[in-house]
Amino acid sequence: MDVPPVSHPAWRNLILGKNRYQFEFLATKFLLGYLSRQAEKDTSPQTVERCAQDLHDIFARNADLSSVQRDLAQIFEKDSTKGYMYDVIEVKAKITRGEKLLLAGDENLLKMLPAGDWIGGSIPYFMTEQGGMATRQKIYVTELPETVTQVSIKEYDPATLSSVYADTAENGFSIIIMPGSSRTLFEFALRAPQYRNFGHQPLLGWIAGVHFDDLGKVTPKVFNGQTRAGLEDGAVVMHVTLSSTQVAEIGYLNIFEQGRGDTITFPKDGFYTRDAYINGVKTNFAQYVTQNHLDTRLPLVADYSGSMVNVSFQSVDIAKQEVRFYAPVFAGISYKHAKPIKDYFQQFTAKLPSHLNEHLIFSCNCILNYIYSDLEGKRTGNITGPTTFGEVVYQLLNQTMAYLTITDSNRNGPG
Repeated sequence: MDVPPVSHPAWRNLILGKNRYQFEFLATKFLLGYLSRQAEKDTSPQTVERCAQDLHDIFARNADLSSVQRDLAQIFEKDSTKGYMYDVIEVKAKITRGEKLLLAGDENLLKMLPAGDWIGGSIPYFMTEQGGMATRQKIYVTELPETVTQVSIKEYDPATLSSVYADTAENGFSIIIMPGSSRTLFEFALRAPQYRNFGHQPLLGWIAGVHFDDLGKVTPKVFNGQTRAGLEDGAVVMHVTLSSTQVAEIGYLNIFEQGRGDTITFPKDGFYTRDAYINGVKTNFAQYVTQNHLDTRLPLVADYSGSMVNVSFQSVDIAKQEVRFYAPVFAGISYKHAKPIKDYFQQFTAKLPSHLNEHLIFSCNCILNYIYSDLEGKRTGNITGPTTFGEVVYQLLNQTMAYLTITDSNRNGPG
């Protein structure tokens, strides 16, 4: 296995004696004893970080030794975190070794990477081992497992996107990344359920974004690693084939439920509206939201056969008499304003799926969850990943956490 980056808390826990193992590699034993004594004498963050770096480096330099691999397995094999934050130079090395990667980071970092089997999207916000983080200096890396037998990377535009499900592998999954506010995103959001073979295979993904300071100045980008092309409009998709003994499944966490208030419907599909029907009565929706003091941090929620699907508010413009959303509303669907939440962060962490454990491969979390629950510096359990401008779980979602798991298949079992 690869050596996780020094940012992983396991290195510091070893230095501080929080975790103890019977290591095989002799140099590790000697060095850890020396570094632990240093940290006992000086517990400053600088000293602990330096010692953690030294310990990480001896594993990295000797990673090809079988004893070091067994030592790494002791520390990390039960770790449910499948992705980590890396420096550019480390990501370049992974690509050069032929690893199959999903990448998220500042576009200037992604532009520096060599060609290889990777796709990526611009975003500077992350769930990390240390907690929520905003950074333009590191890239979040998800390494696809060894059970992946083949990948193909394909670009789509609004005219060709309808074939994305038909192009998926017979046994596998697909990862899609689209730029925020792009024509391709709008096309997908409005029409994905109409695409041929919709839902036949797992399609998971996320919407690329930018730093809040760059809103209106910089456009989100997605990258095809095989060509190194960056797209402002379009989708990059990695179609992944698994071995016959593995199966992929996708899901999402939504902390919101429908409230007990008015039933809201809309006259047409779209990302914005002027009018809505409130309990069947036509009303200007901007006025309704304002006069009823709706908390726009809480989304509208629709019930899709027991699955709650959010539509998040982007803006309410009284002057223009219109409301804009981060995902489309659909005519004929009944919505309700979400039930209020007392403690956003507590509610979010309490509902984190406990069954994922070692099966989790990838996860992403909505930027609105990051903002409204004040996630900076707070850990989302053992789950890490990019914090994005929208999530794809078969179709576009808002204010959710999406995830992918891979488990053993029962197809070849008895019976």
